[in-house]
Amino acid sequence: MTDDPPLPLLAHVAAVEDPRVERTTLHPLAHILTIAMSAVIRGAETWDDIEAFGQAKADWFAPFLDLTNGIPSPDPFHRVFAALDADQFRAGFLAWMRAVCTVLPAEVVAIDGKTRRRSHDRGAGKAALHLVSAWAATNRLVLGHVPVAAKSNEMTAIPEVLRALTISGCVVTIDAMGCQRDIAEQILAHDAGHVLALKDNPSDLFADVQETLRGAAAEAWQGVGYDYAREVDKGHGRIETRQAWVLHDPEHLVWLQAAHHWPGLAAVGLVEASRHIGAERTVERRSYLLRAPLTATAFGEAVRGHWGIENQVHWVLDVGFREDLSRIRAGAAAANMTVLRHSARNLLQQTTVGRLSIKTKRLNAGWDHAFLLQLLRAL
Repeated sequence: MTDDPPLPLLAHVAAVEDPRVERTTLHPLAHILTIAMSAVIRGAETWDDIEAFGQAKADWFAPFLDLTNGIPSPDPFHRVFAALDADQFRAGFLAWMRAVCTVLPAEVVAIDGKTRRRSHDRGAGKAALHLVSAWAATNRLVLGHVPVAAKSNEMTAIPEVLRALTISGCVVTIDAMGCQRDIAEQILAHDAGHVLALKDNPSDLFADVQETLRGAAAEAWQGVGYDYAREVDKGHGRIETRQAWVLHDPEHLVWLQAAHHWPGLAAVGLVEASRHIGAERTVERRSYLLRAPLTATAFGEAVRGHWGIENQVHWVLDVGFREDLSRIRAGAAAANMTVLRHSARNLLQQTTVGRLSIKTKRLNAGWDHAFLLQLLRAL
């Protein structure tokens, strides 16, 4: 047996306090975390799953874990993750990501929230866990997350996420809920750009941006400082056209700034997506505030990059990890399991094996011990 489990994450959560009293520590915390992390990678969803995985792989764990007291039963896993300090465990994950992930210049960092639907406990008056996460579009890694406090909303969590990240030179994208002056000021203070979606809030600003864009379009964009890009995708009987405009003309922006004094406003953007399926046509338009006058192509990529957090994080967690069906909810267990799922997703994402999907990599981790070890040491 070695004293060094094959999980780099553990080095960054070493400072997490073991919540158990001395007489209950038959299994070291690091070993419980190693077994749980390995099991979640493989597809475990419950405490029983984790214990069963540990029993099946006991011979594999034996060279680097002290199994004198055997594999823990489901109850110790449950008790540890329910009592483990969620803030400390999450801080360890953030430290791990800072150590292994170099956020690239001009990286799109998407900020978005998601509710773990079945993490609520109505009998105990406990609401479902809602988290705000940050995702690096180029690296395709979850950089970190912050839980939204009870009786609060994402506006309290987004500043915490931004404070935890190194985003200098990046472009931060947030949906309409995050289009707030103090958030724009914070991004500016981090020397980062922003692409903030507009909807009805702040309503006056939204209306004025719409008027500015309509005015430029009414002039057929003649004599106006702007950039334009267009893409067409065809397939499966569908034609989708995406158009992007970035208006950076000072004469059109000056009155916006005079009225609203938006921090760092350098341009406004418009994305129009039209879809043709047979005779049916749908059109969706969205407007944005930009800190830097991006090219229309870069602006369109930033907008699409933002939705990567939906497709490559939220969807993967829901479908691949069945997160929304999880009934793990006692104490801090739901929040701590999110750390394990985000860690597993990052490890699976960054391990390149041909063109295997995350689902196939998880299956392969159960079949191939060498591949599971490769995953655990991937970052």
